[in-house]
Amino acid sequence: MPVTVVLGTQWGDEGKGKIVDLLGAQADVVARYQGGANAGHTIVWGDRKVVLHLIPSGIFSKGVVCVIGHGVVIDPFALLKEIDTIRALGYPIDEQLKVSLGAHLILPYHKAIEAARETMRADRAIGTTRRGIGPAYVDKVARTGIRVGDLIGAEDLASKVSAAVREKNALLKHIYHAPLVDQGTILAQVQSVASRLAPFACDTTTLLHRSLAHGRHVLAEGAQGALLDVDFGSYPYVTSSSPTVGGACTGLGIPPSAIDRVIGVTKAYATRVGNGPFPTELEDRTGERLRNRGAEFGATTGRPRRCGWLDLVALRYAVAINGVTELALTKLDVLAGFEQVRVSTGYRIGQDVVRHASADERTQRAAQPVYDTLSGWATDIRGAHTFEDLPAPARALVRYIARAAGVRVGMISTGPRRSETIRVDISP
Repeated sequence: MPVTVVLGTQWGDEGKGKIVDLLGAQADVVARYQGGANAGHTIVWGDRKVVLHLIPSGIFSKGVVCVIGHGVVIDPFALLKEIDTIRALGYPIDEQLKVSLGAHLILPYHKAIEAARETMRADRAIGTTRRGIGPAYVDKVARTGIRVGDLIGAEDLASKVSAAVREKNALLKHIYHAPLVDQGTILAQVQSVASRLAPFACDTTTLLHRSLAHGRHVLAEGAQGALLDVDFGSYPYVTSSSPTVGGACTGLGIPPSAIDRVIGVTKAYATRVGNGPFPTELEDRTGERLRNRGAEFGATTGRPRRCGWLDLVALRYAVAINGVTELALTKLDVLAGFEQVRVSTGYRIGQDVVRHASADERTQRAAQPVYDTLSGWATDIRGAHTFEDLPAPARALVRYIARAAGVRVGMISTGPRRSETIRVDISP
């Protein structure tokens, strides 16, 4: 069977975890393809909530193999903590989880470098989570990184850690004027996790190729969102990897021809964490109301998210660069109680109004959103089971989004639980 990719079409936090958890029950393999522990995918069932930072969101589906691909940078200490959490919940993670030998490790010196760099940038800081993601990807590209495979029977692990610490301490001392890290402590920490991670490590690319050859369904899970892509986002206010569909190929080693379904997860409004342009941001009581109703606080950091109306210019861009075949519209229930709902249909830049634009930082900073205003609704929709159960204004908004984005809506989420999902087929 072909590959389905689930990715975010905004600045992350769209609700991908719920969608992957929902679809994972019908998949054979769920594979995370990029990012690191800066992502937080929230899974809710019953009264229980679990936030996953590295382990794929299909881990709670029986018999599903969960792969962390080589495009992910792994904080081994965070991963082991997640493994222990899932074991404590009674799930057979030892049989299900597979970690790529080629995945790069985030070590304490990466976090130290990122914190020092953000401090030096002062008012030009990116607004990172300070989880060491960017510096780990820098080491990967510089060919100085330490990978999962280096932990297993590698006689030169100590020399690799020693070389990395010497380099990072030189930067911390002479460039950032920040405290140094201790080589012996870091080596001991790395050696302490090696034996625990070793049973999960394998050649995940071969595993995925064999799964596809046997007709198994692979669900590829992205982190963050398309507008944070290092190449296609509002650079430099982006993440350090490729959350877009191409990242699934490079992060897992699967061919583009294997992908036949791309689900773009989209909130019914917009949020962003960290710095960077956000054309439809609402720095008023309406934005605060969206934040409180939507519980818009980071699953990883707890930081309050910036909130605003849905940006259809940005959504059309994300649909185009990813070849999105359908949208999963989330948090529609948050808009209940608003008398009016607004959506940005274009940007006014100087004397011109543009309907299609990239996520270029300068373009977005110059953009003044042009809005359409739609009727809101008062009814709580969390109990809705069918599209017809939704109030007429909510149905009108869904149809409007499908038409404006040029792609069908296939799912509507009306709450955090699996059961609070309506399967639909709303064409453009």
